[in-house]
Amino acid sequence: MNRLLAAACLAFILPGSVSLGATANKKAKSKAKSTQKRVVVARPAPVAPQVRAAASTNVTEWLNQPGTMEHPAALVPFFEQLYRLESGLDKDVLRVLQYGDSHTAADDWSGTARYLLQARFGNGGPGFTHAGHPYLGYRRLDIKSSSTRAWFSDGLVGRNGDGMYGLSGVSMSTARAGESVTLQAECSSAELHFLRQPAGGLVEVSDNGVIVETISTAGEPGPGVFTLPVSPGLHQLSARTRGGGQVRLFGWVTENPRGLTYDMLGLNGAQANIGLKWEESILAEYYRRRPPGLIILAYGTNEARNKDWTRESYRDMFVQLLARYRRLAPSASLLVIGPPDHFFRYRTGLASHEKIDLIIDAQREATLASGAAFWDLRERMGGKNAMAKWVAAGMAQGDYVHFTGEGYRLLGAALYKELMGQFATYVRVRNESPITSKILNGQANQNH
Repeated sequence: MNRLLAAACLAFILPGSVSLGATANKKAKSKAKSTQKRVVVARPAPVAPQVRAAASTNVTEWLNQPGTMEHPAALVPFFEQLYRLESGLDKDVLRVLQYGDSHTAADDWSGTARYLLQARFGNGGPGFTHAGHPYLGYRRLDIKSSSTRAWFSDGLVGRNGDGMYGLSGVSMSTARAGESVTLQAECSSAELHFLRQPAGGLVEVSDNGVIVETISTAGEPGPGVFTLPVSPGLHQLSARTRGGGQVRLFGWVTENPRGLTYDMLGLNGAQANIGLKWEESILAEYYRRRPPGLIILAYGTNEARNKDWTRESYRDMFVQLLARYRRLAPSASLLVIGPPDHFFRYRTGLASHEKIDLIIDAQREATLASGAAFWDLRERMGGKNAMAKWVAAGMAQGDYVHFTGEGYRLLGAALYKELMGQFATYVRVRNESPITSKILNGQANQNH
């Protein structure tokens, strides 16, 4: 099948496209809260209305430019799955995974792309979501989740562990009984992912307040899955520790019978090489259970501020990373999204970080060598120094690094537009070639 798709893409290749009388309890709570690290949102200087209007016009014009996707033929396998899903040839779930840093973790960007893709191709459900709240500020726009306070999150930036983290690169552990995580989601199937480990503890799993089963997480080290018997509808899922040893949870998977899922797998402060620290044997099982159609890697902002990376070392690392995902999901398309523009405070003042060029060039070389698509996000948002316009337009924050909710939603819509533009070209080429169309449709019918 891959050979047929590769043949189809020969005609598809296009050029590059956040009181004094208080009681003692209140004081204690206030003190406890003050120890938590808070995300500080920098506020930009006031902008005159006419300046803001002009900046907004610039941003809109940049986003409306023709497509800039490079190596779009690498997305042909994903586009074929989209085509089959939309045309009814496939009646299954098509999965998109987006890994990245804080830009992804905000979920305004990934959430917008998810909403638009599901609106067109069907809502396959939330897909994979973290167990509870593994880090401050974690959210998914399409679900509600919570966790009690005695969980320890491992796999976050600065917390080097054993790499046994599951799909997202994060786990939550506790040895205390009575600790819980919850998830509220619309779905027709549900799974709890966890780590099997020697002397692993017990977990009581509930659905809509009814205990389904108490499971043991003890066993040889490896990936664990518990499938809940659920019917279609709204579910309040809960996993509560019951003692007996340490419990380590990875997350939930909630899906519908057909449509598209879009997993948000971002981590604040992450660099791309974090993916090489995750135990591949654990990942392989979860990829086998839920084979993705598209894997998106959106990194580069934190690497630009890391003095250790050279163009060669970063390129070689990224080639290694893409090879890992190719092994894990040989039938998936790979898309690398370059870092957006961001500013650094030099002695002469704020200016676009000079090392972004190095990171973009290295990613571009790695994708070309690895058969992955590449989208230069900085170019799409206006090129070098464009961040000043985004801040002036109220679409980026005063740190000149992160975007506002509105800005991230614009980027999500731009990604959707980029993908759909290339998808439309693929469909046209596919339908203009009767032989290819007949072969692909015949293959699809044999598979069902």
